[in-house]
Amino acid sequence: MTVTEVATTSTGAPPVDSDWADEVRELARRRDAVLLAHNYQLPAIQDIADHTGDSLALSRIAAESDASTIVFCGVHFMAETAKILAPDKTVLIPDAAAGCSLADSISADELRAWKAEHPGAVVVSYVNTTAAVKAETDVCCTSSNAVEVVESIPSDREVLFLPDQFLGAHVRRVTGRENMHVWAGECHVHAGINGSVLTAQVEANPGAELFVHPECGCATSALYLAGTGAVPEERVKILSTGGMLDAARTSSAKSVLVATEVGMLHQLRRAAPEIDFRAVNDRASCRFMKMITPEKLLRSLRDGTDEVHVDPELAARGRAAVQRMIEIGQPGGAE
Repeated sequence: MTVTEVATTSTGAPPVDSDWADEVRELARRRDAVLLAHNYQLPAIQDIADHTGDSLALSRIAAESDASTIVFCGVHFMAETAKILAPDKTVLIPDAAAGCSLADSISADELRAWKAEHPGAVVVSYVNTTAAVKAETDVCCTSSNAVEVVESIPSDREVLFLPDQFLGAHVRRVTGRENMHVWAGECHVHAGINGSVLTAQVEANPGAELFVHPECGCATSALYLAGTGAVPEERVKILSTGGMLDAARTSSAKSVLVATEVGMLHQLRRAAPEIDFRAVNDRASCRFMKMITPEKLLRSLRDGTDEVHVDPELAARGRAAVQRMIEIGQPGGAE
């Protein structure tokens, strides 16, 4: 099997080329590197990694690891977060061009201007943001503890929530908070998993449970379907990626419709192979996540490309925002 064949396998557990896997392992040993892979990575990358999970859980593993080098197979802001939490370690990303439409939806300059319009407001940033934005943030959050983070803020304080409008709408709906302003950003992949697509899949798959990431454009529609009785309320679960894995391991469902990036199906099928997991939108694939290929991973381990650097002052300020989040509630595997 060629490197290209390993890289383009998109469903199930692919047969990994043994020579490639052996070379990756040997290069990682020589470089004293730990391999981290996000849940949305290609299956071959997930299978070779030492740890697979969401971006914050992986960054915390990076900080706690004894390895001197972190190879982060994900998108750039994730590698930045690992560097923020592990400033003394070398952090590599196999392709520095792997960006994120959600993280790019707000810049530090835009955030500073927004803060100037709301003096005294508390800034809550989803961890899916750049280091520069984290440095302008009071407290970070994940999708699983965003409600808890916002509820920890005194009710008389304005809240600026960014950058994801769908997660923000979910938090505002749950908390009932009227003085919470939400930035109009989105992940282009999650936004494409909309209500009409979800409704069509529900009609085509009666009896299936729904696992819906709160970043998705269909999150409100999922709650509407539950409210109208189109889907029993107990079958609709708004979950982080870590929460999806926990739910999969305890579910008695025969089939589950999954509303998030399609790479998550690989981990779900490994966690509960007896369940038929299907994507709500099978075209919901992040091209940035899929930029990390087996060939690029080999290059990164062999040549030390591409190293991630974060300005020490920005890193210190961003680290404080992440630490405040952890003190409020342990996010675990929770993006």
